[in-house]
Amino acid sequence: MTWLVPLPVVMPLLGAALTLLIRRRANLQRAVSLVVLGATLAVSVALLALTSTGDTLTVAVGGWAAPMGIVLVADRLAALMLVVSSAVTLCVLIYSIGQGLADGDNTIPVAVYHPAYLILTAGVTNAFLAGDLFNLYVGFEILLAASYVLITLGATRSRIRDGTTYVVVSLLSSLIFLTAIGLIYAATGTLNMAQLAGRLDDLPGALQLALQSMLLLAFGIKAAVFPLSAWLPDSYPTAIAPVTAVFAGLLTKVGVYAIIRTQTLLFPDGPATDVLLVAALLTMIVGILGAVAQSDIKRLLSFTLVSHIGYMLFGIGLATNAGLSGAIFYVVHHIVVQTTLFLAAGLIERRGGTTALDRLGGLARLAPVLGVLFFLPALNLAGIPPFSGFLGKLGLLQAGVADGTPLAWALVTGSVVTSLLTLYAIGRVWNLAFWRTPRAEALDGEDAARAESPNGASAAPSRAMPRLMVGATLALVVLGTGLTVVAGPLSEFTGQAATELRDREPYVRAVFAQESP
Repeated sequence: MTWLVPLPVVMPLLGAALTLLIRRRANLQRAVSLVVLGATLAVSVALLALTSTGDTLTVAVGGWAAPMGIVLVADRLAALMLVVSSAVTLCVLIYSIGQGLADGDNTIPVAVYHPAYLILTAGVTNAFLAGDLFNLYVGFEILLAASYVLITLGATRSRIRDGTTYVVVSLLSSLIFLTAIGLIYAATGTLNMAQLAGRLDDLPGALQLALQSMLLLAFGIKAAVFPLSAWLPDSYPTAIAPVTAVFAGLLTKVGVYAIIRTQTLLFPDGPATDVLLVAALLTMIVGILGAVAQSDIKRLLSFTLVSHIGYMLFGIGLATNAGLSGAIFYVVHHIVVQTTLFLAAGLIERRGGTTALDRLGGLARLAPVLGVLFFLPALNLAGIPPFSGFLGKLGLLQAGVADGTPLAWALVTGSVVTSLLTLYAIGRVWNLAFWRTPRAEALDGEDAARAESPNGASAAPSRAMPRLMVGATLALVVLGTGLTVVAGPLSEFTGQAATELRDREPYVRAVFAQESP
């Protein structure tokens, strides 16, 4: 069944080519994109089932055996990430189709959107399956090239300005990553990660630290780790809602995935673990303090996104089975919940005409369904029992307590404080946007239409919420809530994945026994 491994990369690329050929037929483009992403999800589920027994599936692309050729590797971690990312991208696509149909494709030009979206998906899946550093770099570049197009759709002044920041920062991180790749090849003669697992151990400690630091710097920028995260809150909120949602849910997690993969496989005993823990603590605290200070829902959610990356780094930095298991569990939880909240924010903007908290109010009465769609994932993000956010944080706290070092205890304390401040920030959104009497009711219709948002733009008129947009958001709400129901099996699976990551031998053996597709 190894022929399944390349399909999550190949199918979106072929789908992107096909949607470009039929760019003048919008309905057919939508159908092709839905079929491709549905098939990608089905293949990802099949790979998850195959790897759940402990098998690591590998494919030598073009028949060139490792370490010379490109190898794709699907283990428990990669398969789990494929399933979650495929489910999320499919739901966001449905949401964007609903928005496009309702608005006449004024905000989402489908001729460009669908090819770019499918290329983005291919880049994400390629990064998850990459078995060598250069192919991982290629995966990043594929998704970044597509994201440059998606983040500037509509070509408004703010999108171009903030998109430029995103492009510059992304190019900087890619340059650092490429430089690290060149140095690693010069030092070891290979970029195959299975082969590097043995060769890097033989390098002098100072050189190992330098190479590890460069990779962490590159991936830290992509994952929005403090102090490398200032670009994110200014870049994501200006894009259209589906793009913001998929960026927030997935792109930073690809950076986190790269940190997990390289830390466990290439530098399992590297000296930079304490640096990761310090970065985790600062990312948590600074991010959530930024969220508390915001008066716009999308910017607030962008800062919570940065903050909760710290939880994932917490587990990675502990470098224990329990810590890694908790980090993987939290990555899965956060992809779903953060994407859901940004989709809900898009619906809030549609129904209320803005996401500025001082211009909203009464949404719980005016749109009770929207209240539910925001309330459940918000509680999940804040870590309220019995949601998966609480269970993920509990697993990380237990891992920190078991570690018992002063730095681990500082992370435990910081995690609790961050969780409480997240609850405060989310509660503030709920109180101002959903509970209080809307300010617009105190204005006459003409004044309300002229009310300005904090960025100086006129507030948009209220619009109905299309069923496809509501349905896609509801599907992710159900998926996020369902993580609580399957938390036991999921936690067991992430524990097995963590054990597999720390025992590098099965991965190495599988790579050097790979088959061509």
